[in-house]
Amino acid sequence: MRAAAGRRLAMSDRIDEATDAIHRLLLDAQDTGVTQETAVALLGRKDTTGLRCVLLARSWASETWTAEEIQAALDCDPDWMTTQGADRLIKQYRELATDQDDGVRDEAQRLLARLRPRQEWAQDPEANT
Repeated sequence: MRAAAGRRLAMSDRIDEATDAIHRLLLDAQDTGVTQETAVALLGRKDTTGLRCVLLARSWASETWTAEEIQAALDCDPDWMTTQGADRLIKQYRELATDQDDGVRDEAQRLLARLRPRQEWAQDPEANT
């Protein structure tokens, strides 16, 4: 029930009004399925608003399993599989790396630091084997 609520709220046109509820669902300490479903739905929006919600929750996650579930949603976003999707995500991370919220900014910077420039991995012959 809570996972379905997370998916519905994530797809809402008025997501700004539901930020507190979404945040609580992302940090659900009782059920990582709720965390995962909500994070995936937010990332499925493919916009900076959804990604920002996920990064904010990642910065607040105090339970290891919750933090890992949010990180898995970020790492396993299917948009990483396409050049266009990866470029969009990197652009959004760069935008959020200057966010006013310290947690969002730190998470975006941490994730960007883990990435090698696309030009670098595209030219790496071992990456293509």
